[in-house]
Amino acid sequence: MPGAAGLVATADTSRIEAPVTMKAYLMCAFASFGGIFFGYDSGWVNSVLSTPYVIHTFTGIPYPDTSLDPLSDEYQKQVKAFSIDAPNTSLIVSILSAGTFFGAIIAGDCADFFGRRLTVIIGCVLFLIGAILETAWDASSTQLGLIVVGRLIAGGGVGFVSAIIILYMSEIAPKSVRGAIVSGYQFCITIGIFLASCVTYATENRLDTGAARIPIAVQMLWALILGSGLMLLPESPRFYVKRGKIEKARLTLARLRSQPPESEYVEQELSEIIANHEYELKLIPSTSWVGSWMNCFRGSLWNPNSNLRRTILGTSMQMMQQWTGVNFIFYYGTGFFKNLGTIQNPFLISLVTTLVNVCSTPISFWTVEHLGRRMILLYGAIGMCICEFIVAIMGTATANANGVSPQPVTSAMIAFICIYIFFFASTWGPGAWVVIGEIFPLPIRARGVALSTASNWLWNCIIAVITPYLVNTDKANLGAKVFFLWGSLCFCCIVYTYFLVYETKGLSLEQVDRMMEETTPRTSKAWKPTTTFAAEMGLTEKGTLNPEVVAEVERKGSVV
Repeated sequence: MPGAAGLVATADTSRIEAPVTMKAYLMCAFASFGGIFFGYDSGWVNSVLSTPYVIHTFTGIPYPDTSLDPLSDEYQKQVKAFSIDAPNTSLIVSILSAGTFFGAIIAGDCADFFGRRLTVIIGCVLFLIGAILETAWDASSTQLGLIVVGRLIAGGGVGFVSAIIILYMSEIAPKSVRGAIVSGYQFCITIGIFLASCVTYATENRLDTGAARIPIAVQMLWALILGSGLMLLPESPRFYVKRGKIEKARLTLARLRSQPPESEYVEQELSEIIANHEYELKLIPSTSWVGSWMNCFRGSLWNPNSNLRRTILGTSMQMMQQWTGVNFIFYYGTGFFKNLGTIQNPFLISLVTTLVNVCSTPISFWTVEHLGRRMILLYGAIGMCICEFIVAIMGTATANANGVSPQPVTSAMIAFICIYIFFFASTWGPGAWVVIGEIFPLPIRARGVALSTASNWLWNCIIAVITPYLVNTDKANLGAKVFFLWGSLCFCCIVYTYFLVYETKGLSLEQVDRMMEETTPRTSKAWKPTTTFAAEMGLTEKGTLNPEVVAEVERKGSVV
């Protein structure tokens, strides 16, 4: 096996990457299982808080009189009153996102110190502790502290997983399938939401603590599967390069690409990772802990390649994903459908919407690599904007004094909500996660992705807090009018994508770094690499990477 100083590097930018074997693909794809954490926890809270037993036990309000005509004013009045109030709903739903926000921030440091893989495993342990506390909740308001603390701790675990799993997948996946691999994370989120809907649909009519405890307890399984599986997977080779462990990076990359360590494929990819890292270290000097965080904000807002610009792009990308309003459906959809009045089984409708979410997401596996990130985000935002305005107009124009629309109109509204979910699931759902995993240079990648993920959870928390006050019948009671808000924000997503999002399809992470130096978002699709970092860092007469570059990366990486 050649030594670290013998890394082969070439200025040929059309190098062929190692073939993607099934073993390598499955190793990369397994990590996306972490999305089930986010999805399942988002899914069960929506339905459990609308379960008759939980509402009755928590509030003491009598069950609605089922002997009344379902369309009568008296029955509708009882149904609308039979709910957990806005402050408690807001607290229980949003506290997970608060924990996840802080978990994602902390995870950035852990990922650079302990490694990407071990950080995710730590997140699984935290999640298990939180899930145990959540399961102990008996649905009564006297034990509200238990569910709140449990969701806060579980949120910290989800923060660790959601921030670093994207980083891990982006760093280990071959560039030709990186978008599809990272999209698998969003697919697992949809599966998690769907599984939660299935479990809560099966337990909704239970009149004991199982109505809450069974759906909550099931989520422990996902932490056990992911944590156990990751113990068998390799660490990210880019983490080893960052820590100056070049030979470990070589062996790990060989395992991921199913190639021998001395393979030319492995040599070329590793040499470019090392050269790019050294190039970035010259621009982003290794500093103290505070300084390393400040590196994420260095540079000018007007310079497209500055770290500040990239950090703003990553955090705003996740903000815009939350602004699409999709979590309104998955957090409060059951209650919203119930308040439409003509829906006989709102739990079943929620199950249908999650099924649409699951079935639509795999489309992105193909489109994200063939149409590109920028294209699917643009057309997805247009589709969502149109559907949301249609729902808002139909609901507002036909609702009676009780906020109830005729059955045909309600059915049409649900149909357009499903189409809206289709557009989200096949575009913005996976696309936003793909982009944040690609735009940061290696020295700040862990913290950049962590900040972007924290932004997702911050806005997730804000939306979870304010939405009950917007739609609950005892507050603003906007009903279908709330879709005017989501539609307007989706229009903002259209403008945002057109002016700010780069096209990163088909490029290695190192080439993305170069592309953002040399082009603009609107011209990025046409950009082609003309050189490599390895060639610029210096090649010997034999075409190998300059040994001084490798030695310098090893030296800097050894300093903690």
